[in-house]
Amino acid sequence: MDQFLFGIYPYIAITVMVLGSIARYERDPFTWKSSSSQFLRRRQLVVGSVLFHVGVLTILVGHIAGLLTPLWIVDALGISHGAKQILAMVVGGIAGVMALIGGGMLFHRRLSDPRIRKTSSFADIAILGLLLAQLVLGLLTIFASAQHLDGHEMTKFMHWAQGVLTLQGGAWEYVANVAPVFKAHITLGLTIFLVFPFTRLVHMLSAPVRFLIRPGYQIVRSRRQNLPEGREGAGQ
Repeated sequence: MDQFLFGIYPYIAITVMVLGSIARYERDPFTWKSSSSQFLRRRQLVVGSVLFHVGVLTILVGHIAGLLTPLWIVDALGISHGAKQILAMVVGGIAGVMALIGGGMLFHRRLSDPRIRKTSSFADIAILGLLLAQLVLGLLTIFASAQHLDGHEMTKFMHWAQGVLTLQGGAWEYVANVAPVFKAHITLGLTIFLVFPFTRLVHMLSAPVRFLIRPGYQIVRSRRQNLPEGREGAGQ
């Protein structure tokens, strides 16, 4: 089971996420959206959304940097494995609590408001529930990590993640003996990757980054159009 969950399942989840996202974008581009319900109830959405997105993005960046940075770079920077783990626990804990509070507000909003509930699909509710469960598991891993402050457990996950990406067949062995809460956290995370293309999470891939590098101003009208006399005001 460990070999399947941590040696085979990652490739299934990543393949479905990549190919499924491409297929959805090509076949159903008009469904590639987050379907905002802001006009139905704004205040709770704004507070919950800010907390949730800031927390989740912080966790996501932390996981990518923490798991995929080679150990030799960490050692070259003079950062001990124990210090790196404590930093991950503190930052991840704060971000996790923020995301959990924000996500809880969004979940309550989606279920308690009849109008929002009616405009929500099963996938909308299910993916938010999965994300909240993942956040709870992530926070619970902090207690397990606190029992190994030397950073040894953390290096297992780094070797596993980097081994999966470099197609190492025995990468699953690195996490075969970790605490069950870690295994549940990894498995649920991979499951979220698996269902990613079929949910509103695809809007993460549509971040308007191009607007940050767009040169100059956008020209809407370069010269005044020739309009009938007396219609200039209406045409502006």
